[in-house]
Amino acid sequence: MSVSISRRYGPVAPVQTLTVTTTDAQRLTLRVLREATDPTALPVVFVHALAMNGDMWAGVADALAEALASPASASASAASGSDALTRASSSSAPGGVMIAMDCRGHGVSDAPAGTYTTDRFAQDIADVATALGAERLHLVGCSMGGTVALAFAGTYPERLASLTVIDATAWYGADAPKNWEGRAQAALKDGMGSLVEFQRARWFSPEFLAANNDLVEQAVDVFTANRVAAYASTCRMLGVADERAGLERYDGPAAVVVGEHDYATPVTMAEDVAARLPAATLTVIADTRHYTPLEAPQQVAACIAEVMRRAR
Repeated sequence: MSVSISRRYGPVAPVQTLTVTTTDAQRLTLRVLREATDPTALPVVFVHALAMNGDMWAGVADALAEALASPASASASAASGSDALTRASSSSAPGGVMIAMDCRGHGVSDAPAGTYTTDRFAQDIADVATALGAERLHLVGCSMGGTVALAFAGTYPERLASLTVIDATAWYGADAPKNWEGRAQAALKDGMGSLVEFQRARWFSPEFLAANNDLVEQAVDVFTANRVAAYASTCRMLGVADERAGLERYDGPAAVVVGEHDYATPVTMAEDVAARLPAATLTVIADTRHYTPLEAPQQVAACIAEVMRRAR
């Protein structure tokens, strides 16, 4: 693994943003990381980690576009501007628009009060797909986003062309409600900043921390900017999440990816997810921790490209 390359948390230049209103009247912000090279192709929807935002996928989107490039896709005309919500059709071939959500309670999306559930977050993805005019989509999620993607797979299997789950689990274990409540209470009592050192060591390997200070600090800035009440609600959601029973309902192409040294959702959790998905592959990325999409965007993109090519 090379850790000397300077990386950024988000895109180099500002990206187009779109707003989708969900079925419960919440506004979600979508970031258009890549325009479609094939306007008939299905969209790729990225779902970020807890307390991050859609910008965390910028490096992966760039690498994925390169991995999917072909003479046919390069010559296709890209849709743009106000057509961004209607460009997707029924083709499962690569080349669709790449969209990164700001989940509810995160980024610049609405942060409603009350209980958050993975069922509701999964419905939000369905609402986004509908707004994009897509019956199906390629779905990619990291950490919290991966758990939500698994909830989507169990509830809407017919709407998935492919699934990639990174550094995530279907269930955090019997002690999860207590553990996640502890994190929620720490944030509510002492603010998001009180969790930074705990998070920094979980997110990145020591070598990556030393070589990529700018990216790390950008991620920290996103983390500390979170609305504390929404963060606490999302922690509680993850504490009670259990998506295991629904995974057998999705038998399409799936990739499970995990950092070798991820101790937030370790390799054993990834192995369990892969075993429950009928057509899943498992890839362990060497020398990375919990934010593998930021530490190893090209390797993650290669996994996504492979599973997208298996889509029916």
